[in-house]
Amino acid sequence: MSTVVTTRTALLRARAAMDGTVAVVMTMGALHEGHLSLVHRARELADHVILTDFVNPLQFGPNEDFDAYPRDLASDVAQVEGLVDLVFAPSVEEMYPLMPPPVTVSAGRLGTVLEGARRPGHYDGVVTVVTKLLQLTRPHFAVFGQKDAQQLAIIRALVFSLDIPASIEAVPIAREDSGLARSSRNVYLSDEGRERALLLSRTIAAVSAAAPSASGILSALETARRSAPEGVEWDYAFAVDPGTFEEITPEHRGEVLVVLAARVEGVRLLDAAVAVATER
Repeated sequence: MSTVVTTRTALLRARAAMDGTVAVVMTMGALHEGHLSLVHRARELADHVILTDFVNPLQFGPNEDFDAYPRDLASDVAQVEGLVDLVFAPSVEEMYPLMPPPVTVSAGRLGTVLEGARRPGHYDGVVTVVTKLLQLTRPHFAVFGQKDAQQLAIIRALVFSLDIPASIEAVPIAREDSGLARSSRNVYLSDEGRERALLLSRTIAAVSAAAPSASGILSALETARRSAPEGVEWDYAFAVDPGTFEEITPEHRGEVLVVLAARVEGVRLLDAAVAVATER
C-alpha cells in the first residue's frame, strides 16, 4: 500500500527508512498513462519509488492556468497504488514557507530560449522545485518524460552543474491511440480540439519521414507552420541542435531535436522528437 505524506518532515522520515535504491517521479498530479509509464520505468530501476504530486506555482506566469490546473489527489493515489512506495503531496505553504522564496535557482541561458522566451521565468521555477525535491528525496534515479525536451535538457544540465548525485532517466513520449501526446491539459480539449491537435503528432511523423535530410526536416516544419488549420496557433515549430537549442541550418549534421508548441482551444500543447541528419 502506498503511503501518502504531506510534510517535508514526514518525507524525510520515510526516506530514511528506505534501504536500497530509490527512484523519484516528479509530477503536478492529474496523472495519466504518460505519468504511469514514468512510474513503471522507475519501478524497473529501483527498489523504492517516490512520486511527488505538487502543482508548483513558481513555474506559472501571471496569466497562466495555476488556479485552474486539474487537481485530484485521491484519483492520483489510486492510480499508483501498489506501484509506488510513497506519495509526497505537499501544500504550497509546506514547499515554500516564504513566498516568494528568498533564494531560487536559475536555469541559465537554456531557460531563456524557445519555451523560456515565451514563458519568462518558467524554467527558473522548474529547476527551483526540482532542486528542492532532489534534496528532499535523495534519489539514485529521477525519471522524466521526453515530451518537454527543453525541460529534460535543463534538468540534466542542473544535476551536472550542481554535482547533484542523481541519474536522470528519460522515458519516451506516451501517446493516445490517435497519436496525440498525453498531457494533463488534454482534458480541456473538445473532440474537435483533439482532432485539430493532431497537427503536432502529424508534424512529428512528417519530420521522421524527412530524416535523415536536414533540409527535408526544415521543409517539413515549414509546411506544418503554413498549413495549420483554423483553431491551431503555433507558438513555435523548430529543429534545434540539442546541445545549444539553436535552430539548425540545412548544413547541420548529427542529432536534431524537433520541438513543437501550439495552442488549441486556448490549451497549450507540446510535442517533441529526435532525428539524425546525415545528409543535406
